[in-house]
Amino acid sequence: MILKNEKVQIALKIISVFILLYLFLVSIKLMGTSFKMFGKGFAVNLIKSCSNPFVGLFIGIFATSLVQSSSTVTSLVVGFVGGGMIPLPFAIPIIMGANVGTSITNTLVSLTFVTRKEDFRRAFAGATVHDFFNLSAVTLFFPLELKFHFVEKIALKLTVLFEGVGGAKFTSPLKVIIKPTINAMKHFLKDTLDLNSTTAAIILLVIAIAFLIFSLVYLVKMMRSLLIQKAETVIDKYLFRNDALALVLGILMTIAVQSSSVTTSLIIPLVGAGILSLRRCYPFTLGANLGTTCTALLASLATVSTGAEGANTVGVTAAFAHLTFNILGIAVFYPLKMLPIACANFLADLATKSKIWAAAFIIGVFFIFPLCIILLIN
Repeated sequence: MILKNEKVQIALKIISVFILLYLFLVSIKLMGTSFKMFGKGFAVNLIKSCSNPFVGLFIGIFATSLVQSSSTVTSLVVGFVGGGMIPLPFAIPIIMGANVGTSITNTLVSLTFVTRKEDFRRAFAGATVHDFFNLSAVTLFFPLELKFHFVEKIALKLTVLFEGVGGAKFTSPLKVIIKPTINAMKHFLKDTLDLNSTTAAIILLVIAIAFLIFSLVYLVKMMRSLLIQKAETVIDKYLFRNDALALVLGILMTIAVQSSSVTTSLIIPLVGAGILSLRRCYPFTLGANLGTTCTALLASLATVSTGAEGANTVGVTAAFAHLTFNILGIAVFYPLKMLPIACANFLADLATKSKIWAAAFIIGVFFIFPLCIILLIN
């Protein structure tokens, strides 16, 4: 009888984990949806106003941080380049900036651990290692791109090479199970209650934050009580056995869910709970960066197969520029991985002592500094 009760308890905990995981995924997507409702129009006008490559970099960071989606920003950029509204040399820095901006989502997720000191230190380091990789890559390659345009040249050569290749459209399974919930909530607020977009966006953001905090707090508790020993075995021996496997896992998961923000956010609870080390988290985030470019590449190759020219061709070039930038970043900063890892640990230690450091990093790097540069120079 006791054994039977234990099995029932385990079964209930497993069901609870799946429900909490679903709530967590909904919260991430809902947060992005609400930010898009706030800022997508502004982001469109901002990208259109790009006056030089230097400003483009910070427009990419700010616009992506605002709408919480690098896919949205890069899609807009591809459309504007194809329509002749901004030249390709301006578009590539915006894409580089979008790479930085997209890492804000998992950094915000790590803040849900703020009340638990050691968990917060691990989670914040696990999130910001992604930030520091992207910042390091931009710091190195952006000046080189301005001088030599090597990312653009590689992307153009790859475009010619793959111009006759048709792609395939892939639908994320997460979109299938999450999108109806998001759409139902938007429909209820905007159509049933007849609320304006701003009010609906505020309510959705509040719901997203509530879902995020609730799901993460109890998901970590459930994982610790149910899975910690088995999870550590599975993660160490199978999923994250070595860096190459972690990298491939990051690529495949991101291609599957079509969102690096979701993929990298998913492992923050594992890092915060101490199940996954920062050392193993790092190659996974690099794989997520590559995976998100593969999704864009599949989509752009699919458009080429229609036979249209101009916007489609430049769309492939932009996708290849994104891919080239990330491959070059990994080629340099995987061997130099101790730089972003050390920076993430240092900032996490500061943020653990005073939460002001965490707030200053997020607000300063993703919003205030880019906006100041845009206003001063653009």
